Amino acid sequence: MHRLVLALSLLMTSAQAQMDFTNWLAEFSQEARARGISQATLDQALRDIQIAPRVVELDRKQPEFVESFAIYLERRVTPQRIARGQALLAEHQALFDEVEKHYGVPRQILAAFWGLETNYGSVMGDTPIPAALATLAFDGRRSAFFRSQLLDALLLIEAGHVTADEMKGSWAGAMGQMQFMPSTYRRYAVDGDNNGQINLWSSLPDAMYSAANYLQQAGWKAGEPIALHVNLPANFAWGQARLYNRRPLAEWQVAGVVQANGQALPVQAGHAAIILPQGAQGPAFMVFDNFDVVMQWNRSVNYALSVALLADQLMGGSPLPLSGGAPTMTRSQLMRLQQQLTDLGFDAGGADGLPGLKTQAAIRRYQAVHALTADGYPTPALAQHVRESHTNAAFRNELKRDEPSPRFADPVP
Repeated sequence: MHRLVLALSLLMTSAQAQMDFTNWLAEFSQEARARGISQATLDQALRDIQIAPRVVELDRKQPEFVESFAIYLERRVTPQRIARGQALLAEHQALFDEVEKHYGVPRQILAAFWGLETNYGSVMGDTPIPAALATLAFDGRRSAFFRSQLLDALLLIEAGHVTADEMKGSWAGAMGQMQFMPSTYRRYAVDGDNNGQINLWSSLPDAMYSAANYLQQAGWKAGEPIALHVNLPANFAWGQARLYNRRPLAEWQVAGVVQANGQALPVQAGHAAIILPQGAQGPAFMVFDNFDVVMQWNRSVNYALSVALLADQLMGGSPLPLSGGAPTMTRSQLMRLQQQLTDLGFDAGGADGLPGLKTQAAIRRYQAVHALTADGYPTPALAQHVRESHTNAAFRNELKRDEPSPRFADPVP
């Protein structure tokens, strides 16, 4: 009986949600028509679509385990991906010559984005984009953003670049060989093959010209690297390893920083920073302004480094030697660490379980106060140190927020 009641309740909830979604679509369609989108395009893209539960599930799902840099790199910069990229660079040499000459973006950089985004066009996603964007706009978590993306997707259909049936991609709305969002598509996409249409799925010239155009407009500096693997001196001040601590290369040279391959640092490059994606126990990288350009594409340090390292190996560079590095933490453990740091007066920028720049800065300040290696990297050992400090501060009533004393029955992550 209880199962029957539950099933009926779920059906009623689902039916109500679909009814609300249908009403939302009717209201949205009025706005779209006011933006110049024809009824024919609206019928083609939105008629009879339903909420996509899988899209909502993926949007709300947060993986419990956060990949370390070593694991992230190992899964993406693979021998197979390198070999395939080298073959494609040779196969499409004329195209890459043209794009590189026109935009100043090296071919290996474009190929690295291509490989990481869609495995060279083999995995572009099969989710209907209008339905996915409508679902995300209706669902509410980032409704304004996805509503604007849906409008841009409809404008692309209206312009005749792609049909609604052809417009497929990732669950979050990214499309084509290089996984452009609709707004990026409309602003930066280029008709590389000069056929009067811009199709980022089937036209490789369109995809490559568009990616290079995006990077150029984002500030790409020709002749400057993204990142270099470096060795640090034994007396290096770990607190100086911060993404936005940009200094002239001459200062890093005086400090004893050298390229890991023994080559001299590039004299033509501008200011650079040192970053430690796995803390003091892992590799060190010198990053330049082009690193920031890549970060505009994807706000992930691991992603930006993967672009640089894949590009280097596509041109015959040696693989990065990765030997362990500090252990990683789960997302829930990171959330607890962030909250405890904030309670202790080291603002981590919220407890979201992501080791962003504010969290790294909070860790670095904590490490400096406690005479630890100030690399800003979260590890189980650091979490244990913070947890003990938090417990002691709680018993002394020194926390920055009201916090009940810990119970011995509380699980320790």
